[in-house]
Amino acid sequence: MTTPEFAGNRDNFCYRHPDRQSFVLCQRCLRTICPECQTQAAVGVICPECMAEQRKSRTPAQKRAERRWGGRNTATATVRSGKPMVTYVLLAITSFIGLVQLIPGLGDAVTAQLLFAPRYLYPDLSLLPFEPWRLLTAVFAHGGFIHLALNMLALWMLGQNLEPMLGRARYLSLYLISGLGGSVAVALLDPFGATVGASGAIFGLMAALLIIGRHIGANVTGILVILGINFIIGFVIGGIAWQAHLGGAIVGALVAFILTRTRRREQRIAQILLLAAVVVALVLLVFVLAPFLITTVYS
Repeated sequence: MTTPEFAGNRDNFCYRHPDRQSFVLCQRCLRTICPECQTQAAVGVICPECMAEQRKSRTPAQKRAERRWGGRNTATATVRSGKPMVTYVLLAITSFIGLVQLIPGLGDAVTAQLLFAPRYLYPDLSLLPFEPWRLLTAVFAHGGFIHLALNMLALWMLGQNLEPMLGRARYLSLYLISGLGGSVAVALLDPFGATVGASGAIFGLMAALLIIGRHIGANVTGILVILGINFIIGFVIGGIAWQAHLGGAIVGALVAFILTRTRRREQRIAQILLLAAVVVALVLLVFVLAPFLITTVYS
């Protein structure tokens, strides 16, 4: 039952609609706002006046980004909640598997079931069982705590920028297709090796951020330097699958290019078909070209 003291306190009602009770505050001005007046932002909800003020204070680069990439009429509109939920799910799944891998006795068995080795794709050549799902499961396994921590830190940092920009489905597609590209590159360039790790997918995200940033007119020097340094490290430090880095980066850049050229809502079918074509091309490379290289070049 509402008391006179409660009803007399205007802080318990929306400042724009005095007849509507609410206990939600604008995160900027701290005034009470009802659901109709709430706009989702990265920090919570804000009122219409604060939203208008925020839009006025945007930099020229931010305005260009919204016009070219994040407009409401494009096929890659910003996720309204502002929360990179796919990134959080990927972090949770990969971290859980990585921690299980650290358990003595159990970890080695988990790694053996998830790692990618090209020989599992060609039973006629290796006498191993045919297990093509390893092309993707390797993305969720890692070779140690440092390996896991570095990749998850990169995923968290990149995902917070890319996922709200692309949308959840496109961001997940970018991540998985880039990871697939990294495994395919390993099959082509190191057919007798084995690998684990999300590095191919991470390099795909970095390359995508580079392509998208260049497309919207942002300064991409920093991400270009980071991408170059991390790629060089793969050659300097032993035990790193630079082939996965290369494949992930190339495929990630290609996927990002497709997304930047098919942003409009009416291009959605073309976007899906082009992404499907990339997957088909990767499958053909790994099942047609790789066996040919093994039998003619690497044998």
